[in-house]
Amino acid sequence: MFVTARPTANLDRIPVDVVAAIQELKQSLNAVILAHYYQDSEIQDVADFIGDSLELSRRAASTDADVIVFAGVHFMAETAKILNPNKLVLLPDLAAGCSLADSCPPDKFAVFKAQYPDHIVISYINCTAEIKALSDIICTSSNAVKIVKQIPPEQGIIFAPDRNLGRYVMQQAEREMVLWQGSCMVHETFSEKKLVQLKVNYPNVEIIAHPECEEAVLQHADFIGSTSALLKYIAQSQGNQFIIATEPGIIHQMQKAQPQKEFIPAPPMNNCACNECPHMRLNTLEKLYLAMKTRSPEITMPEDIRLAALRPMQRMLEMS
Repeated sequence: MFVTARPTANLDRIPVDVVAAIQELKQSLNAVILAHYYQDSEIQDVADFIGDSLELSRRAASTDADVIVFAGVHFMAETAKILNPNKLVLLPDLAAGCSLADSCPPDKFAVFKAQYPDHIVISYINCTAEIKALSDIICTSSNAVKIVKQIPPEQGIIFAPDRNLGRYVMQQAEREMVLWQGSCMVHETFSEKKLVQLKVNYPNVEIIAHPECEEAVLQHADFIGSTSALLKYIAQSQGNQFIIATEPGIIHQMQKAQPQKEFIPAPPMNNCACNECPHMRLNTLEKLYLAMKTRSPEITMPEDIRLAALRPMQRMLEMS
């Protein structure tokens, strides 16, 4: 991750009405606030746009704002900077990383890639700028199957970094790929045993899951899709109860869209809040305000990395 550190001394006090202060700063900075579905509900409610990785990438690519405030994790803010080199891109908390991105170190991946010189690299957007720079095409959970299906069958593919999404794409696209063995800590915490027990208690419930979940969980799902696809599904379904096997931050938008329906977070293996992404939850309204007030932490990166990462991003937007 490439960042400019935030000054630590003499920060302004947080105003009593932090939401109003954020709105004022947004106007004065000509800023746009982008938030992922996994953010806390109060952050989602002040955002200009809420979405999954694909939708937020599109918003970042098309915005005419001077400042992009990304309420998400660092690879998302990096993606916005890749697409907007001349804009100020802010991330409220520098520690908001990603376990999946961290599971694919660029030096080790470069060695892995060299073992398959005739393969192209399709990387899930949940990766660092350095991994994007080593890739040929970027994908999201929304468009991964569609993109893989466009690759000629004789062309070998390395898929990184998520093995669970890669396995799902292989099944859906009926295509063999070489998988980097990375994973998301949140989507691997769901308990198949507890999920089955929960379904017994709710016999009419539908299980909907993100493809980053492990195969044992996906086999119980009535529907599998990206966060945006899950939102569309609950609106179209005739069902009234849903178990949600992804980060539970998305439930806020589900409840707003379908208040008459019941949404139950899929249970983790332990008695903890392990199904909540600890990185996403580091962002708060107060940190969002301070980032805009101090115009820091700013996401920056070397131009050669940015340009190398931009090419596969552009191919994704063209192919999807």
